[in-house]
Amino acid sequence: MAKATAAKNETKGDFKDASLKSKGVARIEWAERDMPVLRAIRARFEKEKPLKGYRMGCCLHVTTETANLVRTLKAGGAEVFLCASNPLSTQDDVAAALSLEYGIPTFAIKGEDSATYYKHMEAVLDARPNLTMDDGADLVTQILTKRQDLAREVIGSMEETTTGIIRLRAMEKDRILKFPVIAVNDADCKHLFDNRYGTGQSTVDGIVRATNVLLAGRNVVVSGYGWCGRGFASRARGMGANVIVCEVNPVRAIEAVMDGFHVTTIEHAASKGDVFCTLTGNKHVIDTHHFEKMKDGAIVCNSGHFNVELNLDGLAKIAKSKRQVRDFVEEYTLKDGRKIYVLGEGRLINLASAEGHPASVMDMSFAVQALASEYAVKNKGKLESKVHKLPPEIDNWVATLKLETMGHKIDKLTREQEEYLASWNEGT
Repeated sequence: MAKATAAKNETKGDFKDASLKSKGVARIEWAERDMPVLRAIRARFEKEKPLKGYRMGCCLHVTTETANLVRTLKAGGAEVFLCASNPLSTQDDVAAALSLEYGIPTFAIKGEDSATYYKHMEAVLDARPNLTMDDGADLVTQILTKRQDLAREVIGSMEETTTGIIRLRAMEKDRILKFPVIAVNDADCKHLFDNRYGTGQSTVDGIVRATNVLLAGRNVVVSGYGWCGRGFASRARGMGANVIVCEVNPVRAIEAVMDGFHVTTIEHAASKGDVFCTLTGNKHVIDTHHFEKMKDGAIVCNSGHFNVELNLDGLAKIAKSKRQVRDFVEEYTLKDGRKIYVLGEGRLINLASAEGHPASVMDMSFAVQALASEYAVKNKGKLESKVHKLPPEIDNWVATLKLETMGHKIDKLTREQEEYLASWNEGT
């Protein structure tokens, strides 16, 4: 069996259409132009080969930016296998290019059903990876629940989403983690920029591409005011929307108020909103009774990792019909004739109907990912089986190089200032 699955993974992967390869290569190269930090890491990796001898299983959004990350991992000497971390986040031309041009077996087709999604994940796991990289913790979950024979071979894993970190910390609490996980999402160069500026812009982009609605003057309800939520809220306001924020965390709610947003419950906002977007990482944030209160024509979407943020089963039960009216737009007609429009099947709208985060911001996130992989290898056998933060030096290195590539300079502490900050005896 092991021999057969190994042969399977020597194939080119499983993707939609080989004729898309050239388009994918051109788009990957276009994204690469805006990823100078990752390019610098790739150049070093090509010389030093810090990942040589390791097999990497990656469950990520298959985009042009991700393509440049996995190319960097391969340049570092790793044997890389890639599958999608969401059924609607794959760019089919990228999957073809990675498999056929860059020699990275990619198992991903946009719109794949659940059975195919997990079949593709199994194809990556059949390569028996000893390093994994997740976007939502599905790969780790599969190893720990369905493929426990692989756990002893994994020396470390990287996780880059808030949702994934939530799941992994729950695993750590339940003491079922069998290997160390690096919380890439917790790195400053990831969540402060990717989550805020990347999610903010790409979510607006996804909503507008799917619907072509004007946001100016509309009531936009934002559920969740973490870094993703505040990024989207600020961009929606910039487009002229009246933004309403819903939160369960009182500190974040005060932040939203002091940032100039109206804060209320989703129960109250349900009847006020024209456009709704959830960005929480939680379940049934918009529930059946919220859908029942919505006005005719309300648009509902999610930009959190999983589609469970919207209770779509509950919506289906109170609807008398459902039909697709545009790409990534489904119209639910309620029994009284009101219509509610759900975007992207409730999956990440910024990747379902748009292209995800711009390459410039993913340059920092994926630089951290690549360096986290190197960190895991260098610390093989030294890290406990729990969720770990990356050393701040990695953040600082990425930020410094990013500033340089953007043409900015910053001050350096003088020796006197360093001594002052390290002392306690100089007072008033």
